[in-house]
Amino acid sequence: MSRVGFLHLVRARGQFIALGCRSRIILNGRYSIREMVTLVVATAVDPASIGPASALLSMPGWHPGPSLQGISSFVNKEARLLKHDKSIVREDHLDRRWEEATGEAVDEVIFLSRHTAVSNRPALTIHPIGVPHLREGDVPPAGGKPGWAAPPNPRIGPWLRLLKTIAESHNLTPEFEITLEATHHGPETHSPTMFVEIARYALSIAIIYITAGSTEEYWKRQDAAQAIALLMWEGLGLGEGTAVGDWSRNIGQNKVLLGLGGGHYVPRHMDIALKDGVWVGHLLSGYSLPMEDPGKLKSEEGTQGVGGTWKEAIRVSFETTKEAFPGGEILAHLDHKLVMLFSKYVIMFSNRPKIQSRLAMIIVTSLKSWQKNAITGFLREQGIQVGKPADFC
Repeated sequence: MSRVGFLHLVRARGQFIALGCRSRIILNGRYSIREMVTLVVATAVDPASIGPASALLSMPGWHPGPSLQGISSFVNKEARLLKHDKSIVREDHLDRRWEEATGEAVDEVIFLSRHTAVSNRPALTIHPIGVPHLREGDVPPAGGKPGWAAPPNPRIGPWLRLLKTIAESHNLTPEFEITLEATHHGPETHSPTMFVEIARYALSIAIIYITAGSTEEYWKRQDAAQAIALLMWEGLGLGEGTAVGDWSRNIGQNKVLLGLGGGHYVPRHMDIALKDGVWVGHLLSGYSLPMEDPGKLKSEEGTQGVGGTWKEAIRVSFETTKEAFPGGEILAHLDHKLVMLFSKYVIMFSNRPKIQSRLAMIIVTSLKSWQKNAITGFLREQGIQVGKPADFC
């Protein structure tokens, strides 16, 4: 799959030309034109996924589309809503499978999902996907492939701000927090991708218990589902308005945030992303930047003595962000907090039968000088510019 600008083009012999929402290919002196489409993916096994999908399908203009290996689809303009009955993070390569089955080129993928965590406050979240910090041979806990990250969907920043506006107008705030999450989990895709989720999220506290069933009432909230559906409707331009967050129509504002460090809910990066005109790429939390203490070497210049997969995570995230924002100025923004996450599964007892929960310990600490020097030195080696908050205005 090749890309020109923000468009996916078919890999074939001949010359590639991108025009609007279509890809034009010259084959043997003749033109062949394929529509560019957006995949919106939902699963029937998740109430926080099927709820917004059902609300979106209740809006005008939808009609049944082709089946994809037993997955039903619905069509509205350039949008294709797919509904399956499997785990949302395990159904890999949906973009390529759709292209092969229908002949339509996939421009982007948007997954509707739940997010499981705990706090006293529910949330509506958006995030890019990938597990670029995992080593080959590691088993990703929630889909994806070690060392992989999908190109981040350029709509992430503009849609975060649109979602905040919608949530405020529907009186979901302050009950619901509107926030980004760091890059994490699968499924594996190759097109610009993002997740939009209904969640109860974890605060940066010492010990967190995540209890199955405790958040189900929020996943089924119809007002939250309606807000997500409206985000899709307005964001994709399915009504009378113009689509929101189309990088190919961007004029002038070309700075893209590549977030490094901090907690899973990236508060320092959020401060920047909420500003008008800011585009958001990958967001690597501290736990996605695993660094091994170089011991006696840590006082030396350079990054050679600092082990771990942090370099590859940064490199992959930068390259895929650059791919998603052709012509953009990618600026790394550093949150100087380093978050380390340790978790294991335990069995908790409550007034219900045995409930499986996750015991997670989160340690938040500031970057040590050798860690900061290693990261900034590597960014300098790679030619990646570092931006301060004022640089994104």
